[in-house]
Amino acid sequence: MSLSSTAGPCPGGPAPGLIERDLIERDRALQLGGLTRWMRVLLRLAAHLEHGTVLMTLPAGPTVVLRGRTKGPVAEIHVHDQRMAKRILLKGGIGFAESHLAGEWDSPDLVALLGIANVNDALLDKVLDGAPVTRLLARLGHALNRNSRSGSRRNIAHHYDLGNRFYGAWLDPSMTYSAAVFPPGVDDLAGAQAAKYDLLAGKLGLGPDHHLLEIGCGWGGFAERAAASFGCRVTAVTISAEQYAFARRRIFEAGLAERVEIRLQDYRDIRGRFDHIASIEMFEAVGERYWPVFFDRVAALLAPGGRAALQVITIAETYFPRYRRHVDFIQKYVFPGGMLPSPAAFERAAAAAGLARGEVTAHGPDYARTLAAWRGRFLAAFDDLRPLGFDDRFRRLWTYYLAYCEAGFRTASIDVMQVALHKG
Repeated sequence: MSLSSTAGPCPGGPAPGLIERDLIERDRALQLGGLTRWMRVLLRLAAHLEHGTVLMTLPAGPTVVLRGRTKGPVAEIHVHDQRMAKRILLKGGIGFAESHLAGEWDSPDLVALLGIANVNDALLDKVLDGAPVTRLLARLGHALNRNSRSGSRRNIAHHYDLGNRFYGAWLDPSMTYSAAVFPPGVDDLAGAQAAKYDLLAGKLGLGPDHHLLEIGCGWGGFAERAAASFGCRVTAVTISAEQYAFARRRIFEAGLAERVEIRLQDYRDIRGRFDHIASIEMFEAVGERYWPVFFDRVAALLAPGGRAALQVITIAETYFPRYRRHVDFIQKYVFPGGMLPSPAAFERAAAAAGLARGEVTAHGPDYARTLAAWRGRFLAAFDDLRPLGFDDRFRRLWTYYLAYCEAGFRTASIDVMQVALHKG
């Protein structure tokens, strides 16, 4: 997800107690003493704010009202160290995130603040693009994370091999790390994850006579449900050593070892034919360069009359060209080698391999709700995670990451879809 992609309204509202604050307008703030040159430049560029209002509380100073040209949500940022301005102006959106990781600013509502950034194109162009040389260096670094076989293993290990104890502390009991779907009457996260699995299985028409391939099986949640609830045979692959160990044990303990095979294997090395193929939020880790390879493998592995069903995070069409040219916080710090498709780019890449689109459903609001639940659970569990070696910077990184993603879904700059594919 990228701060460079935006659309629609974002959350947030006036915070309690604002009336009692010492509020000043931006022009008056520029006359204050003690501001660094970088902070003055940042305040001047804030004139490009189009929608909403940001209340910036300066270190040991007043709160500056940064008003957009049109009314909208209100968000707050509390600046602790003016060095944040230099980071932002030199490194753009990545600098904004790094400044938060360094403790140079905080917000009582990160989702609201990042949502306002998402819906302000002009501000993004002027402030959050960063200096050309830093954009070039970021792109060069991202290019080194390409998803070759060895690169994919390294990139996946960076994120998923943080450990099963880490993820188990805050995911729901099904150990599902992808968007849940909340149908009417379902409010708990575990129930919503089961509903997501069943929705995807329905797009495939899974039954007892089918052999299902799952590409990117995570901790084995969908493989277990497909075998236990739909009676099919499952071959599931992952390249995360941590997930592989957990999923194998899970399937054995569920008494499904005769129906489910878990493999530590790259999708490019799978051979054979399968009645259906499923993949849940793995495509984002493939990388644009390898999209043709991925879809060619799906087409080759599908038996005649078979279907594939994927759950994929997408970026809005309007922002896809810009997103492709930039490296964002997620790509640098969370998912190296990651790349979101736009819906049209996904469909074009699939069609080039002879795969036609079938039923599509979109679930962006459900993902925002999932992320809010994860963030609350993560923060509640964090003190228990400290003995595993996770420090306050890591806590700030993951809090920012989860809020950043939630803001993207709430502003509709990104979405998540379940899509069926069949050979055309």
